[in-house]
Amino acid sequence: MKRLTGKVALVTGASRGIGRGSALCLAEEGADVVVNYRSHPDDAAEVAAAITAMGRKALVHQADVSDREAMEAMFEAAVSHFGHLDIVVANAAMSVRTPVIEAKWEDILRTIEVAQFGVFHACQLAAQQMVRQGLRGRSAGKIIIISSVHQVIPVPASAAYNMAKAAINHLGRTMAAELTEHHININVINPGWIDTPGERGYYTEEQIAEGAKKMPWKRLGTAEEIGKGVVYLASDDADYITGSTLTIDGGLVVSLSYSV
Repeated sequence: MKRLTGKVALVTGASRGIGRGSALCLAEEGADVVVNYRSHPDDAAEVAAAITAMGRKALVHQADVSDREAMEAMFEAAVSHFGHLDIVVANAAMSVRTPVIEAKWEDILRTIEVAQFGVFHACQLAAQQMVRQGLRGRSAGKIIIISSVHQVIPVPASAAYNMAKAAINHLGRTMAAELTEHHININVINPGWIDTPGERGYYTEEQIAEGAKKMPWKRLGTAEEIGKGVVYLASDDADYITGSTLTIDGGLVVSLSYSV
């Protein structure tokens, strides 16, 4: 039997990149999936079609994660449609890359609203629903936060994004401490440099290819590799893991050192 048979997952920002990879990997392991998107409806429909082709059910729902009312409506729709919610992946994020002294306040605020507050909305609403449901099998639910190695590496021109990622890592640990009595597992994944459509907004294909050569693994990570980490943390295999951070970066962080 697949590890997530009978489970329902909700993935924010599931139309592209890491969200897409996570949604597809969850479906491959037997989960039905709520596919959240903000501005790529065709991509979201493609993800849903791929999920149904696996024999699983998909619900596509548009919502901006920074909009609290829209998020509440999405969670209500998910539970109304499927009857319960077992896994939530707080993935949606954004970044406007500008040095601090040149940054526009509206870009800083928007980044924080999505990458930090949007994660808070998803995690809080997920936890509230899971507490209401109580134990379903060995767990009351699994919440996985997609953060970044940016939470430990002060990447230039990404101050607001770096701030947001550091904040959501601590959010994950805090919620894990608060929710152990309810047997809700909350863990964080820190991806490294992952090959996603979003990277094309900052770099050319040539720059990405050259950058990949400098990575410890001599390549970028894939969305599927992050998705497999999500599946593990969402499964009973990770039942005794909460408040932890799984770094999937091909050795990027540990390879950073000063040379003499």
